[in-house]
Amino acid sequence: MEMHQVRYFLAVAQLLNFTRAAEECNVTQPSLTRAIKQLEAELGGDLFRRERPAAQLTELGQRMHPLLKQCYDAASGARSLASSFRSGEIGALRIALTHSIDLSLLIPHLNEIRRQFNRLELRFLRGTSREVGDFLKKGEAELGIAAEIDEAWDRLDVWPLFTEGFELVVSKAHRLAGHDTIEPDDLRAEQMLGRTYCEHSKRISASLREHGIDVDHGHEISSERDLIELVEADIGIAMVPHTSPVPETLKRTAVTGLDARRTVSLYGVAGRQRTAVANAVMRMLRGTDWREIAG
Repeated sequence: MEMHQVRYFLAVAQLLNFTRAAEECNVTQPSLTRAIKQLEAELGGDLFRRERPAAQLTELGQRMHPLLKQCYDAASGARSLASSFRSGEIGALRIALTHSIDLSLLIPHLNEIRRQFNRLELRFLRGTSREVGDFLKKGEAELGIAAEIDEAWDRLDVWPLFTEGFELVVSKAHRLAGHDTIEPDDLRAEQMLGRTYCEHSKRISASLREHGIDVDHGHEISSERDLIELVEADIGIAMVPHTSPVPETLKRTAVTGLDARRTVSLYGVAGRQRTAVANAVMRMLRGTDWREIAG
């Protein structure tokens, strides 16, 4: 079945006249008639009763009409969409982020990209560092942002964006809320919240253990939202990256002497073609001065 055959069929079905349908499709009547006969042969029956003064749809033609129209509309939509992508009218971006990366880091760049395209289609994927690596490897994402990807693949391109420290977050009612800086010894009586979704959670825990802080009997959580609610309820305290947004109900405080820093990087796949949006976002992220954001 060829799409021009479907187009001719729909024209005759609308106009109920082979001559007028041929004029509408800008073809000769013999060409249109021949194409419809080929379609009828493929479908196994007549689609029209050739009557005068008007052609009429047969029972088969009536049943096939909505299906062929749906098929033709889908094909036309696909061609239109492909043309829009080629012309740059529509931009698409598939980007994967680990759970510990806050989306607000991308918002200024996405707002800038929106001005360059009439329509922007975004797909955000979340996962662990290994899952982000898999998204890139399988082509489900064009770019990835993570503090560290657990994937030893020689085709991964890595561009470090910024390095930031971790800070203690407590409720404003907590006894440590009034301190500008905190010594590790001040944490020994506290119950810590373990951010199991963070790529550096094990490293942070190891550093806390070195200072005699009990992290093995703390609370384990799997989302930033749960962390904020638990800290607000004064059920525990947590170490979070500097770029993690914290509501005004909580207080950030620096902890001295802890080995608590991470480098956030942009990841891509070497040699793989990227969309115009992905290339633009990559240039923006790599060209940004992150020093003020990362503290």
